[in-house]
Amino acid sequence: MKRMKSPTIFLFFFFFLISTCALLLEASNNGGGGSKEVPDIKRSDFPLGFLFGAATSAYQIEGAYLDDSKSLSNWDVFCHSVVGCGRNGSNGDIADDHYHRFLKDIEIMHSIGLKAYRFSISWARVLPRGRSGEVNPAGVRFYNMIIDNLILKGIEPFVTIFHGDFPQELEDKYGSWLNAEMTEEFAHLAEICFKSFGDRVKYWATINEPNIFTDLSYQRGVFPPSRCSEPFGNCIHGNSDVEPLIVMHNLLLAHGKAAKLYHENFQPKQGGSIGLVMHCFMYEPLTDSELDRKAAKRALAFNIGWSLDPVIFGEYPEEMREYLGTKLPSFSIEEKNFLKNSTDFIGINHYTTIYTKDCTNSGCSPTANRAIKGFLEMVEERDGVPIGEPTKVKGFSVVPRGMGEIVNYIKIRYNNTPMFITENGYSTPDVDAKGIKELVNDVKRVKFHTAYLASLAESIIGGADVRGYFIWSLMDNFEWLQGYDVKFGLYYIDRRTLTRLPKLSAKWYENFLKNKSDVMKL
Repeated sequence: MKRMKSPTIFLFFFFFLISTCALLLEASNNGGGGSKEVPDIKRSDFPLGFLFGAATSAYQIEGAYLDDSKSLSNWDVFCHSVVGCGRNGSNGDIADDHYHRFLKDIEIMHSIGLKAYRFSISWARVLPRGRSGEVNPAGVRFYNMIIDNLILKGIEPFVTIFHGDFPQELEDKYGSWLNAEMTEEFAHLAEICFKSFGDRVKYWATINEPNIFTDLSYQRGVFPPSRCSEPFGNCIHGNSDVEPLIVMHNLLLAHGKAAKLYHENFQPKQGGSIGLVMHCFMYEPLTDSELDRKAAKRALAFNIGWSLDPVIFGEYPEEMREYLGTKLPSFSIEEKNFLKNSTDFIGINHYTTIYTKDCTNSGCSPTANRAIKGFLEMVEERDGVPIGEPTKVKGFSVVPRGMGEIVNYIKIRYNNTPMFITENGYSTPDVDAKGIKELVNDVKRVKFHTAYLASLAESIIGGADVRGYFIWSLMDNFEWLQGYDVKFGLYYIDRRTLTRLPKLSAKWYENFLKNKSDVMKL
């Protein structure tokens, strides 16, 4: 006897059909031009060969945390050491079960028309014990299957080597990123990846958001290994004024060693490129005062230049050296040489813009009044008016102009080094109160991406060498401490069945990528 399909799916497609028809009718009533609120942006407004894709990361989607000889990662241990590390006691043990459903997920990517897919390698899956152990054949086989099937569907693999998760053994053995040995561990992982996948992978990102990883893990201590000190947090161990500087230094050296290895031993034959991915807020002065304007420039240096200046120029930003002095670690001549120009491209994870207030001559919060923060404070409102429409994630307001502004800043400061927008996404507000109909009818997500893409297109027309754009995320996933309540995906994941349901934004992206004349204009 044939089994009936889930009523949830029938309801979803009914609501999706109604919503789509309504939106198309609205576009028609607007004479095809759409509302004035949303720019008329098309795929053809971007250069030929521009990579449009979507992004994910291993711990956030794979699940299968003990399958096929994978070891426990730092996030596995962190999430199991408390009552779940995400909201409502959630963790990444199952996540979206991508490990067992990757073929279906690749078919989804193909149906949308993605030209690239950014994903990360689970370090604990490929090298369960780091350098002291053997390569795990099952882990290598898993990523080979992903890469081969992506290419079969005409989708370019864009691989991040480290996206926050690593074998817990490396933490237990020598304190992971506080120890310079971690740079050698990372270089070893990178070499295994280049040897195993580099004949087909042409885009490598060494490290995802070293600035955010350092801040959340070693300054505020809310991510593993939970190290911090007052006033940043109340951790058992750590020093928020010193350890972040050490960790960033080691992350940069790890990137440099991997890039040197790739450039010298693999790039000549494999012909790919390697880069570093940064979390990039745009910063605007809270007032027109000279002090606040300087604070905005300082914020860019302390949050973006901290990582990018060394891999482009071989040295930390002048602004950081001025405020931190000898507390800032120094690079040897040899290190400067292999760090300088070690990135073939800059990955930009951009979500929002925020105001900055100077704290050198005025009272601010205890954390802002620290040299490591650049003596500045970040503010979301000016004269009681928010900088943009709020989203589910605090501080991630909708400010489309910031996309063009951050690209132009990086273009000028770093000599127009090739760029990719490696993450840009919208989290639906008030998810807890919404039903499936509201979640899949994500009109605001469509408006968000349309507006940010229009801002990006203007920068490209102005000469910025941007070569790709990745939506975060392909599907709703485990958003770290936010658990599954925060949803960025083009696809909704039913947490009971793990069924993938396309949102309105998935249909919009498909029409946009296929340059259809009936792209939904809201």
